[in-house]
Amino acid sequence: MKRRDFLKGGSLAFGGLLFAPIGSKANIIKEEFKGKKAKNIIFMVSDGMSNGTLVMANLYSQRKLGKATNWISLYEDSLTQRGMMDMASLNSIVTDSAAASSSWGGGHRVNNGSLNVGPNGEEYLPILQKFKKAGKKVGCVTTVPITHATPAGFSVFSKSRNSQSDIAKTYSEIGFDVMMGGGNQYFDATKRKDGTDMYEVFRKKGYTVARTKAEMIAAPKNQPLLGTFDEDGLPYSADRNSDAELQKNVPTLAEMTAKAIDQMKDHRNGFVMQVEAGKVDWAAHANDISALLYDQLAFDEAVKVAMDFAKKDGNTLVVITTDHGNANPGLIYGKNVNQNFDNIQKFTQTNEWILQGINPTDSIKTVKDRIAQANAGILISDEKAKEILSYYQTAKQEDGIYNPRHLPFKLLSDIQKDYTSVGWISMDHSSDYVELTMYGPGSEMMKPFMKNTDIHPFLLKAAHIENKF
Repeated sequence: MKRRDFLKGGSLAFGGLLFAPIGSKANIIKEEFKGKKAKNIIFMVSDGMSNGTLVMANLYSQRKLGKATNWISLYEDSLTQRGMMDMASLNSIVTDSAAASSSWGGGHRVNNGSLNVGPNGEEYLPILQKFKKAGKKVGCVTTVPITHATPAGFSVFSKSRNSQSDIAKTYSEIGFDVMMGGGNQYFDATKRKDGTDMYEVFRKKGYTVARTKAEMIAAPKNQPLLGTFDEDGLPYSADRNSDAELQKNVPTLAEMTAKAIDQMKDHRNGFVMQVEAGKVDWAAHANDISALLYDQLAFDEAVKVAMDFAKKDGNTLVVITTDHGNANPGLIYGKNVNQNFDNIQKFTQTNEWILQGINPTDSIKTVKDRIAQANAGILISDEKAKEILSYYQTAKQEDGIYNPRHLPFKLLSDIQKDYTSVGWISMDHSSDYVELTMYGPGSEMMKPFMKNTDIHPFLLKAAHIENKF
């Protein structure tokens, strides 16, 4: 068996994880897949996952559950090819999600904010439309609106990622087989500016429309499926896990992934789907550690669903990656770092839950009690509570993406640092070369370092489909 030594002459430390040294099996060509066609492809994206996020999720799993995460277990068991990917956009070395997904979806780098549209108006046919034309079933599942940048980058072209109402309409025209996530506001007639009932449009085209977990589970396999389970993004996993009503009505990413696979797996020509943990990115933008960590772990459960299917099926390529770093969180050295990090195991709510529930008329004690309730009994000082409350009582505001009320997310994360030992470099994207790993037919062709636009032809080649569309 031919071996490809990865980074000859030793190993490279990168963000706390070691790339494989000489003699490791981590990047050995898997002979059982060599030359075999990928009938199915599952492309998995933990949006905005910095390397530190992957590391902290694994440390959490090891310390609380006594085992590695499903993602890191793939490395430990030498089941996947592993490398890095350059995710720059056309106009910036720091990409946004639209340009990142478009680089995979359309095979070209575009300017940030665009979806498969070049700077001179060039339109690049997205890869899921190509696979659909080739006779496969296709779909996307996500924890943010299904019309959001990452699923849209695999599916449509648009001059602006913000045209989500138009993207919902386009989805009804291209006829994909499974589309699930959040985003009711872009389909509901009472929420859309044009008053169009997009649900009725989809129903007339033969779709089952699911608005709850039960409706998703009950959806028949002989009809395409559209599911929207919240107005915007789905609830963070930490908040969902603490709310029986949310658990009943909102499916997890793993549950949506399992349902999507079940809907498409019996198709004679196979299927291609994208799975996105979109709220990992939103949590990083907010420097919200419990939101970040638990949504990354929820993505990890979806990885298990995909890998369990792929191992059993034998004809499925699984690609696991992220589109860019975000905020680059990590544990900071100190004598209490172990204890502080373990405090997060007892966090029951996100910072979003804390801050959305504070009112200008609340007392200092109310603010302190709310944080203690969410953060394992941690008691902050009166001075810190007063500082948080000042954002609600004055014109003082904090900017940030996905923070329309200008709530003090950065302030709260800085306060929590003394109790979690988690630090952040920013509240925005970074230029990281990202993790990339693959399992299944086609994975033997993966290079240790790839450019984002390499993925588009790579997936078509793995499926033995000519790029003629």
